[in-house]
Amino acid sequence: MSHSGFPTKVGYFFVGASLGAAVATLFAPRAGKETRKLLAERAGEGKDYLAGRSREIRRQAADVVDRSKTFVGRHKDRLAEALKTN
Repeated sequence: MSHSGFPTKVGYFFVGASLGAAVATLFAPRAGKETRKLLAERAGEGKDYLAGRSREIRRQAADVVDRSKTFVGRHKDRLAEALKTN
């Protein structure tokens, strides 16, 4: 899985969300106060979503680091042995 496009996708997400919010605000059949309340609720939902995703990404990164450390630890002795024989 390539992570090189992740920042780009996140950027597109925020641009799309912003445009969607702007269009929804312009065409909303609600009063200004109701619309602001709705937008604040949606922004809170987005914030919660991003916080959850960032926790998940951090957890996945920690798992990768732990697996890498385990792998290196297991193969370190074999590598040292191979270097000694040469």
